[in-house]
Amino acid sequence: MKLQERGIILIPVDFTEQSIFAIKQSYNLAKYTHSRIVILHTYEKVGEERYEELKKLTKETETESGAPCEFMNIKGNIYKETLRVAEEIKATMIMVGLESHMNPKQVVGESASKMIRESKCPVISIRGREHRDGCENILLPLDLSRESREKVDVAIQFAHYFGASIRILGVFSLSDAAYENQLLAYSHQVKQYIKSKGISCTNKSLASDSIAETVVEYANKIEADLIIIMNKPNLSMKEFFSGTEAQKVVDISNLPVMTINPEKKESMTHFGTGL
Repeated sequence: MKLQERGIILIPVDFTEQSIFAIKQSYNLAKYTHSRIVILHTYEKVGEERYEELKKLTKETETESGAPCEFMNIKGNIYKETLRVAEEIKATMIMVGLESHMNPKQVVGESASKMIRESKCPVISIRGREHRDGCENILLPLDLSRESREKVDVAIQFAHYFGASIRILGVFSLSDAAYENQLLAYSHQVKQYIKSKGISCTNKSLASDSIAETVVEYANKIEADLIIIMNKPNLSMKEFFSGTEAQKVVDISNLPVMTINPEKKESMTHFGTGL
């Protein structure tokens, strides 16, 4: 998979501490991928533009990151406008700081969860407050679905960017021995494929019916810097990382989570160096 440098990282901000933190967390990614940072602020009423603050923030971001940086100040809903702007500017990544946990009411509205589900480019969501300078460990949860395999190449790209290791995690139910055996075999194949790309890789299998909780717990245990998941809203229960489980990982994780939607891999073709 060949990738091209000069991407665009779009960061929606509402001037909460967490949204500013997301900007600072983008610096290394912008550096390694030679990307431009676009800060997006939205307002609902005239007088709420915060133009001078936004201008100052953009200048500070450019100085601190060393990356080209610009801003957009648009009237409207922040989540709805983020999706629209991402398509308009052909963003290769959205980074969003999430201040509070999602609730069921947000799922049907113009919310962060809806934005993540519908984004045509990968979204990195950040809930925790721990600053991570670089990326040493990437956690890659796997199931047996075709769509889940799309994220393997993305994980490889990021491992190359940061000189990171990839840690594969297969989660299975003890009540399904056939699935367990298939998953173990597939995880081993993926491990060998990743290692053939010159990347350090390990694989681990865990039995659990609490998928999201197990993923986040293991991520913290191995001190992962990034969890990469695939959002798949219309798959069977056996394909564990369905839309609901993917959203739950985003909701409970204190670590950065990259969510990729199926059949959107072309979005990454503008991002990074060739492998």
